[in-house]
Amino acid sequence: MGPRETALPAGGPAKLAQTAPRSYPLVRRERLLLPAALIWCLLAVDAVLWAPGFGAGVTAAVFGWYALLLAARGEALFRTGESRCLLVACLALACVFSLRSSELLLAWDFLALLVLVPLHTCVLADRPLLPWWRPAMVPERAGLFLGGAFGALGAVPAALTPVRGRKRRVGAAAMGVVLAAALLALLVHVLAAGDALFAAVTAALRDAFSALFDTDAPAIQELCWALVLTPFVFSLLYRLRHPAPVRPRSAAKAPAIDPVTVLILLAAMDGLYLLFLLVQSAGLFGGEQYLAQRGLSYAQWARSGFFEMTGVTAVNLLVLLSAAGLTRRGGRGWLLVRALSALLCLESLVLLSSALWRMCLYVSAYGLSYKRALTYWGMAMMALFLLLALRKVWRPDTSFCRAAFPLALAGWLVLNCADLERLVARDQVDRYLSGQSSHISIEYLIRLHSYSVLPELERLAGQTVLSDESGYVQVDSVLAHQRARARAACADWRSWDLSACLAAGAERAPASPAG
Repeated sequence: MGPRETALPAGGPAKLAQTAPRSYPLVRRERLLLPAALIWCLLAVDAVLWAPGFGAGVTAAVFGWYALLLAARGEALFRTGESRCLLVACLALACVFSLRSSELLLAWDFLALLVLVPLHTCVLADRPLLPWWRPAMVPERAGLFLGGAFGALGAVPAALTPVRGRKRRVGAAAMGVVLAAALLALLVHVLAAGDALFAAVTAALRDAFSALFDTDAPAIQELCWALVLTPFVFSLLYRLRHPAPVRPRSAAKAPAIDPVTVLILLAAMDGLYLLFLLVQSAGLFGGEQYLAQRGLSYAQWARSGFFEMTGVTAVNLLVLLSAAGLTRRGGRGWLLVRALSALLCLESLVLLSSALWRMCLYVSAYGLSYKRALTYWGMAMMALFLLLALRKVWRPDTSFCRAAFPLALAGWLVLNCADLERLVARDQVDRYLSGQSSHISIEYLIRLHSYSVLPELERLAGQTVLSDESGYVQVDSVLAHQRARARAACADWRSWDLSACLAAGAERAPASPAG
């Protein structure tokens, strides 16, 4: 080796490269988001997690979240049509919690908000996103939301660090205090269990600590939960303003399924449904005598299958979209795939019509129920989706989701406005008063957990009716019990809603004595 090869650099041996610590630049406005996030977390924990039930608390939490987003992102909240549409939809769903008392529907609304609000939040990030009509945008935005909540936790101590003067490690000190307090609290209890004298000396301290987490003092628990959630909320808000670097997206793959595979599948399904429809026609035109030969009554045949048919059409819709989007295009095979897909779509619409006809027969004989009303809505939505799928079959370049996503959202908002519980109660009471039914299921109407059924039950006030489950029932006692429940719900602002308020104040005036 020559001298050049053995010579060391002038500064000595080369040192390993050190990764620079990650920095979190913050302006004054962003620092103020940290206390704002803490206030919102306190509101959300108190109004949602500690609430006795769904009500105005959820409305306040959602509106508070959007106030926080407005402070963080400003006019970006109204920049695009997608953001404005989602803003209106989320706020409208939030308002339902202050207007309605249907526990089942509100539970689904709450799940819908848990999906829509994060999707909308990610729209406000300063980074390019997939278009909203691409199904792949759901996992993309879910990853962005979770990455934002966990990816910038270091911004919390950065926000706590003073801007001017001597920089102190406030975040590290606060973390040390929290960990030390938790560990000492545990060790004190352990040592007290091992020594009677130490237990006697620290009895007051341990009682005070236990009182903090007593169920009779939930304020401290709410504060602890809010302190735990605040760093994640602030991290998400920071990432909306300072997004992580975008990874390049891979090019979309062209459809690769051989048309022969899809043709065999579609031909088999078309043939099966054609046979099914022929059997349905025989039952329809053959009448009760034909059904009796098969061991069925007309009522048994009429009331069977509408739920299953709705599910079958959902499977057909999935097959149609897969055939239109994944089949290799071009040639005679692709034309046959489109023709058989169109036939499958038309058969699915006929299946839905058959299920709707039998549902109408069943409702005319046995009355409307909440599940049957939901099935009507589901059939209508499925028919619209099938028409969109038919358009996709004949115009493969059009986007199904671009029309289906807004349609599904609009349909869900319409369902929230329909007040199905009151429609069911009205139908049941009408059938009882008209003599079509000798009994009425009072217990079923109460189990709908909606105070909107009470105005319909008021029409039976003063009567003793025959109920399906418990024999004769005094309607006045049922109304009094439900009004008491409504007053209890209105006593707490978090579970307050307009329908409960109206029910609590709708006391029936006593009948005046005959003069």
